[in-house]
Amino acid sequence: DGASTLFKDEVDEHDVAEVVSKWTRIPVTKLLEAETQKLLKMEERLHARVVGQDDAVRAVAAAVRRARAGLQDPNRPLGSFIFLGPTGVGKTELARALAEFLFDDERAMIRIDMSEYMEKHSVARLIGAPPGYVGYEEGGQLTEAVRRRPYSVVLFDEIEKAHPDVFNVMLQILEDGRLTDGQGRTVDFKNAVLIMTSNVGSSAISESAGDDERVRAQVMEALRQQFRPEFLNRIDEIIIFKGLSLSEIKRIVDIQLRGLAKRLSERGIELELTDKAKEYLAHRGFDPVYGARPLKRTIQKEIIDPLAVRILGAEFAPGDAVTADVQNGEIAFGKKKGKKKAEQPAAV
Repeated sequence: DGASTLFKDEVDEHDVAEVVSKWTRIPVTKLLEAETQKLLKMEERLHARVVGQDDAVRAVAAAVRRARAGLQDPNRPLGSFIFLGPTGVGKTELARALAEFLFDDERAMIRIDMSEYMEKHSVARLIGAPPGYVGYEEGGQLTEAVRRRPYSVVLFDEIEKAHPDVFNVMLQILEDGRLTDGQGRTVDFKNAVLIMTSNVGSSAISESAGDDERVRAQVMEALRQQFRPEFLNRIDEIIIFKGLSLSEIKRIVDIQLRGLAKRLSERGIELELTDKAKEYLAHRGFDPVYGARPLKRTIQKEIIDPLAVRILGAEFAPGDAVTADVQNGEIAFGKKKGKKKAEQPAAV
């Protein structure tokens, strides 16, 4: 009788799908009925991680739904996008969120730094050296990564820095959905999403805030001067990311604090920040040049590091409800009175 709880008489298609998925890392269970419902709420799911950027999230969601519904050319990648905008406004975060949404794992994002491919000879590093050349056995950085993980989001960071010959490789992927590596193997990109980020036109985006039509016209003109028309014409969507407002930065503070609050709650400690504290972090963590990028460092310096010292010094312990406010121009920590007593287990 005990064996019957461990083994099934029959193996159904769901069991097979689970095993194949584990072996290949290919999410073969994806398009079940629950998946279609998930696709219809895609914007909501992406916005759990990406603050603001409504137009960008909408455009990405629409393109993915087209592909999933079978309306996209099956011989091309699942989707191809150029993300434009200043640094630190959510371009890379949207790529990570998309990888997590589509493939249940943000590690399904393959990042290629295009500043490493500025020289003509560096193209061989992307697809692998031909027979007889140094590095032949290693394979290409792009082709090998996609060959091992065909279901992925491939992020080409700062595409404008790549050598013009790199765009011949990109054109082949966008046109045929596949690429031949240095060893003559065909690598399939039909289940990959390609995202290219660029800072082209960033000054126009920053200077013309609020005038969307004018911004788009200026950015498209800058793109046409930088990239060949046959490359731009094969991209599904060219998406412009806007600068972030203070209220949006505060929402990013909330998102970044969630993980910390969860870790603290596992130790039996609650954390609550006042609006003043969140605004303080938002101001300190935002940079006009780097956007929200310094925010993580600011939260670490102003919240996490002082908390670590107080926890190790037994100032805060399990059962405490910790508050963070602003006093005399800096973050000040306190405890809610009576909370510890109420939450500690009674003596036996």
